[in-house]
Amino acid sequence: MRFVLERQQPEIRVIIPAFNEEKSIALVVRDIPKSWVKEIIVVNNASTDNTVDRAKEAGATVLNEMTPGYGNACLKGISYITEQHPQTDIVVFLDGDYSDYPDQIPLLVEPIIDHGFDMVIGSRALGKRESGSMTFPQVFGNWLATTLLRLFYGVKYTDLGPFRAIGFKQLQAIGMVDRDYGWTVEMQLKAAKHKLKTTEVAVNYKRRIGVSKVSGTVKGTVMAGYKILYTIFKYL
Repeated sequence: MRFVLERQQPEIRVIIPAFNEEKSIALVVRDIPKSWVKEIIVVNNASTDNTVDRAKEAGATVLNEMTPGYGNACLKGISYITEQHPQTDIVVFLDGDYSDYPDQIPLLVEPIIDHGFDMVIGSRALGKRESGSMTFPQVFGNWLATTLLRLFYGVKYTDLGPFRAIGFKQLQAIGMVDRDYGWTVEMQLKAAKHKLKTTEVAVNYKRRIGVSKVSGTVKGTVMAGYKILYTIFKYL
């Protein structure tokens, strides 16, 4: 389903961390509904392939963050918006591997625009997932992390999905600092601690293009799991 609704809306920017996504990044940029988004920012995170060229050709603003780490790339994008476009109203985070459906951005931002929410998580658990798009460790890890968030922080989530939207002022207020695997859970628990109004919407999910740098390796899976748990207990 492709959303083509034209409407008056706040200023929205998209941040896409990207490490070696030359085969997918142009597809991601292409499918973002341009009538809803002011700027698409691809943060090249030490790629060794042609990710930068493909992103530029697709029309994205490209930043370079040469220190590896998902959080490092996201922080680079936030810094750019803070310095260059502080009037931004909403920031959307989206992966560069084409596993998300970029044309679902309107679903993600509408609760903020129309209903006063501060942050919206795109939940893969509530949406339709292509077979094999998430590994068992990913599914179990999400269940465990969201269960702990409910027990310790009193918030109900079904996913730590990277596809999410947040008001820019609220994003600045919560003070994100994580530089790698703990990024998504840090945002959700800090939103709880700052009493932000949050919700989830169902988003669809498909198999990514290429091999995951996290769930595609044993080391990545273990490190991500450890960092997520560490982050949850760190802020208690």
